[in-house]
Amino acid sequence: MLSEFVTLLGFSFGVTGPIFALVFLGIMLKKLRVVDDTFTHSASKLVFLVAMPTMLFMSMITTDIRSLIDASYLLYALTGTLVLFVLFSLVTPLIVKERRDRGVFIQGAFRGNLAIVGLAFSFNAYGALGLAKASILMSVMTILYNLLSVYTLTASLSNDRVKISQLLINIAKNPLIIALVIGIPCSLLAIPFPTVLTTAGDYVARMTLPLALICIGAAMSLGELKNSSSVSGIAVFAKLIVVPIAMIYPAYLFGFESTDLGVLFLMVSAPTAAASYIMVQGMGGNGNLAANIVVISTLASVITVSFGLAILKQLGII
Repeated sequence: MLSEFVTLLGFSFGVTGPIFALVFLGIMLKKLRVVDDTFTHSASKLVFLVAMPTMLFMSMITTDIRSLIDASYLLYALTGTLVLFVLFSLVTPLIVKERRDRGVFIQGAFRGNLAIVGLAFSFNAYGALGLAKASILMSVMTILYNLLSVYTLTASLSNDRVKISQLLINIAKNPLIIALVIGIPCSLLAIPFPTVLTTAGDYVARMTLPLALICIGAAMSLGELKNSSSVSGIAVFAKLIVVPIAMIYPAYLFGFESTDLGVLFLMVSAPTAAASYIMVQGMGGNGNLAANIVVISTLASVITVSFGLAILKQLGII
């Protein structure tokens, strides 16, 4: 049994290892000054505005998404996230004494890096099918993540500068959401595209995840770990341990199976989104705490996701 688990663990590291190898490559390239902040900023912008929307669009038009859209699956993911958010909001005042840090803690505990790490996990584990399923899940989860993040940060920082209406406009203008909104109808209607466009799109799509992961590594500041606190540690524990267990076990009991459970696990167990740090900084919150949560969860997730995947396979859940 132990040897079987070790074999499954090897498979799991095969899913997570390449992803974090690219993250560490980004760290090393920054340390060796092969890339700098200017490159990272420009490359991240290229990924967000061009490469990732192209990847999502190509995923939609090359997949039969009629068989992938499951309303009950998406509803479960949204409901589970909302319930966890409410529970975190109720418990956080008992853990975080500084009122202004509570929203940072809550966001760090529930908001995962779906668009890059979650999609990469799903693609490595399940190929094009996993990427398509994860893309649809990401589209609805991203909207909820943004709404809840703005709410909790505004509540804890007593800052009413950010309006929900403006947030909804920003979501509608998000290139990832636009790509999915265009790509899904194109897939459903089976609209044909010239080979030259699909081939070029495929080239762009292939560079997306490697470049995005390298940018994550290059943008990480390991020096922030010196200032880490127990609050950031608890937030990381909640994100990488509590959230996956709380989302996967009920999903299993509700009858979701194999690939659906696997993709859901890989998405909800992704580390805290780097965008959470940007939002905290923009709203005048504790940027150091937000950065600590992002860095620690990113480094720790290579272990938690690998072992979690192996355990779920050992139990026959996925």
